[in-house]
Amino acid sequence: MKHLIDPMDFSVDELETLFELAEDIIKKQDDYRHVCDHKVLATLFYEPSTRTRFSFEAAMIRLGGQVIGFSEPGSSSVMKGESIPDTIRTVGSYVDIIAMRHPKEGAPRYASYYSPVPIINAGDGGHQHPTQTLTDLLTIKQSKGQISNLTIGLCGDLKFGRTVHSLIKAMSRYENIKFILISPHELQIPEYIKMEILSKKNIPYMEVERLEDIIDKLDILYMTRVQKERFFNEADYIRLKDSYILDKEKLKLASKDLAILHPLPRVNEISYEVDEDPRACYFKQVKYGMFIRMALITKLLGVM
Repeated sequence: MKHLIDPMDFSVDELETLFELAEDIIKKQDDYRHVCDHKVLATLFYEPSTRTRFSFEAAMIRLGGQVIGFSEPGSSSVMKGESIPDTIRTVGSYVDIIAMRHPKEGAPRYASYYSPVPIINAGDGGHQHPTQTLTDLLTIKQSKGQISNLTIGLCGDLKFGRTVHSLIKAMSRYENIKFILISPHELQIPEYIKMEILSKKNIPYMEVERLEDIIDKLDILYMTRVQKERFFNEADYIRLKDSYILDKEKLKLASKDLAILHPLPRVNEISYEVDEDPRACYFKQVKYGMFIRMALITKLLGVM
């Protein structure tokens, strides 16, 4: 039985097969409307979510399956003190697959040790968000035609941004990738990412504080919000939350074929005027998220 806890749980070849399936689903949605008939997905969300939870639920429903679960732990036996292993064993008795989001790093992996059904990590604290990474990779492939030979700018909250950590990890396996890390000093990428992935694999990267200085060098610009929920000190959040705002003026410096991604939700980091720019891919990214989750559920359940 296979789980998806970390972006590295799938080989590059397995990812390519998954992308091909997602692309086929995009083209032939009617052919997939009943592949998960009589299957049930549980969404166990111990943290708030809009896109990820709705995307999983829409994916399963569009495949013909059904969904049960909770959107916050207050509506479950967690409030009575039930442990993760007991919750997972119980829910796994009712369903065929589980998508789990949890504020504690490593919680979905811990859950997978006890689960009788496949577990999908839907985000664990500031650690990993592998299905967002699959979404990002599919968006890059759709917009650029490839995932190799690209310069990617990651901008904003690189310290707490689990989507950034997952994306770096996943893209480190592709050829001729270069990262430009754009953040204030307080929100720089964690040292373990630099040491264990970038330096260890000799992947070129540079750290800068000004987006304007390097935007013309980018194939992909991946914007992120400063994550208020990860801060212990609200004053620090207020001081840093508007560090980067992408607007039309900054985009005048960028190449015509730049692709702008954002895992959403956004706060102020992308001006609404940018939404109409043909380089803005973040709402396409949302749609691709549903399709890649349809492909993932299909693969993990072995129904195709």
